Amino acid sequence: MRSWLGKTWLRLNGWRIETESPQHPKFVLIAAPHTSNWDLPYMLAASYVMDLPLSWMGKHTLFSPPFGWVLKAVGGIPIDRRAKHNVVRWAIEQIQKSERLILVVPAKGTRGKADYWKSGFYHIALGAGVPIGMGYLDYGKKTCGIKGFIMPTGDVRADMDRIRAFYRDVEGKYPELGDVPRLREEDAPAAQSEAAPAPRTKAQNAS
Repeated sequence: MRSWLGKTWLRLNGWRIETESPQHPKFVLIAAPHTSNWDLPYMLAASYVMDLPLSWMGKHTLFSPPFGWVLKAVGGIPIDRRAKHNVVRWAIEQIQKSERLILVVPAKGTRGKADYWKSGFYHIALGAGVPIGMGYLDYGKKTCGIKGFIMPTGDVRADMDRIRAFYRDVEGKYPELGDVPRLREEDAPAAQSEAAPAPRTKAQNAS
């Protein structure tokens, strides 16, 4: 039934899946580009066709009555970002203790334009020792799927270069809200090098 629903939804809207169901039992799935609430039903439809049971984290406010139970039923996990707990550590533990878990993380963290992606997806995969799947919804071509995996190495910039190369030509529903995949920590070394010089010591001042 789920597969039929997914195929029907995609067919009626003129979409097609370009990729086969991946064989990895556990991985972190990037959901990108994320520019619209319509991304969720398309993502779920694709997962039904590919027979992939997805778990995905969302802001706790999305799970309020009367429809919160529906979101939980389709794999939603409410996360209260105000709470004092480590979401990355929690997610790593969920993956490690599960035999099969596909955790979807909307890496940008917002539908609007953003200078940086949230780095949680990267550190969850790195900490759990699982690959990152590059899921996509291309509204321009009306194609979707999971095209390629990378195993995070700890070299953030090199890994993100591969992710940027993949998403470069993928178009979200609202292209003007798109962005270049980038993590804040990629710019940290540059920021440190541009910092103000340390104060001179007495010996330096005397010289």
